[in-house]
Parts: sequence; structure tokens; C-alpha cells
Amino acid sequence: MSVKILADSACDLPLSFYEENGVTLFPLGVHLGEQEYEDLLTIDPSTVYKAIRSGEMPKTSQVSPLKFEEYFKEMAKNKEEGIYIAFSSQLSGTYQTAVMIRNQVKEEFPDFNLTIIDSKCASLGCGLVVMEAQKLAASGASLEAIEKDVTFRCEHMEHLFTVDDLNHLAKGGRLSKGSAFLGGLLNIKPLLNTEDGKLVPIEKHRGQKKLLRRIIEVMKERGQQFEKQIVGISHADSLDLALEMKEQIKSELNVEDVVITEIGASVGSHTGPGTIAFFFLNELPA
Repeated sequence: MSVKILADSACDLPLSFYEENGVTLFPLGVHLGEQEYEDLLTIDPSTVYKAIRSGEMPKTSQVSPLKFEEYFKEMAKNKEEGIYIAFSSQLSGTYQTAVMIRNQVKEEFPDFNLTIIDSKCASLGCGLVVMEAQKLAASGASLEAIEKDVTFRCEHMEHLFTVDDLNHLAKGGRLSKGSAFLGGLLNIKPLLNTEDGKLVPIEKHRGQKKLLRRIIEVMKERGQQFEKQIVGISHADSLDLALEMKEQIKSELNVEDVVITEIGASVGSHTGPGTIAFFFLNELPA
């Protein structure tokens, strides 16, 4: 029996990926007006971006503890083992909840073997790790081998991204209000990354063209062996820009491939429309 791979919707992989590859999906909650939705299942990103543009502020919630409990118990009864690659604990309580529920289930089923990894990654940064884990599981790799690969990729995954409106990240509590205020001045475009799972502005540039040029430069500075890498681009209602950047990255970095996905409703509720993000490894597994 192959190792089961579990992921949550904050890794911004399309629903078809889960369905076609037997990966288990745990949806985060998205709250819009009086309605509560399940990310990827009952709400799409365009609904969230339309709401934000009209002045609404969507809210999100972690994966339901009940969903974890139901699925973990089913796995335990079936004597299945697996690995859950969770959204960064610095951005959601989902990881902590999963660990708590797993430990409760183990009280009833002591032999339940589920590894839960705090990816410290977000969006397609986490998604690329999940994709590789699924390939390993499909090839018959052991839980230990998959865990080793996942841990390495999470530690070496670079996140570079920019947002149209830093105030949106600040309102959602994902960025300090001071950092947001500075970004709104003089068409300043921020370049952000993640440090230990947190969102951190690292540079500011005037105008989008300069910023996108700089992103390619930073990728060259931080990445290596691009010819053996799949680079990820996720975007919030910016497909044309993502496609344009894909061609530049393929041309200048000679990458193995570039995967583009749309930023989902849960992550997009915090980043807002116009966000574009780039993910790659600064070191490859041996």
C-alpha cells in the first residue's frame, strides 16, 4: 500500500491535481458576507477578487478539526500511513490543529502512522513540494524517504512575490501596517519573500517593470541548477503577466519547466488581486 499524501488548499494546486493523483485535500474556510465556503470546493478565486475590488474584506479560517478527525480515523482504521504537508504555521493555525487531532486519534489507534510537516511555505511554494511528494509516493517510496525529501524541499524553497496593495496584507494581519504604508507611496512596488514561514518585504522598486526585472536577477542570485528544476508561478487574476514571466524565466534560466496556478480563495483573501509569486529551490536534493 503506497504512502498517502495529504495537503490543504493553501498550496494553490488545482482541484484536478487532487482528483487525478489521489492526493487528499483539506480545504481552508473562506468567509464572505454572511456565507462560509470551502476553498477550492464551493468558492473560486474570481469571486474573492471581485468582492475585494468592491470593497469587501473576506476572512479565512483554518481547516475544520472535524474534517481532520474524520479522515485521520478512517486512515487509522484502514491501517494506512501518510504524510500531511501543511501550510506555514506562521500564516495559519491549520498545522497546529492537525497535530492536535492526530495525537488524539493516536490515543485510540496507537499504531496510526501519520507524519505532519510544517512546510513554512505558502501557495505554490508548498504546492511544488506536494507535487514531488506525490511522485515519490506513486513510485513506491517509503514514508521515511518521502519525509526526507519533503523536509529538504521545504527548507530550501524560495518565495518571491509582489502585491498590488500592501494595505490588504496589513488588514489581514499578515504584514505590519508600517511596511504597508511605505509601499503605497510613489508607485513603489514591494518585493517580498518568506523568512521562517513569515512574509517579509525585502526590497522596494518604483514601477512594475523594474520589479519584475529584479525578480529574475534575484532568482539567478539565489537559485541553482535551474535546468533540473520545475519553477512555480502563482497569480491572482494576472494570467497574462504570469505567462509573460514564464517565457522570460524559460529563456533566461533554462529551467526544466514552469508550472502556473491561480492563487486560491484562501490565500487570495489576504494577498488581494494583482499578486504574482515565484517559487524555486536554492539547493536541490542530493
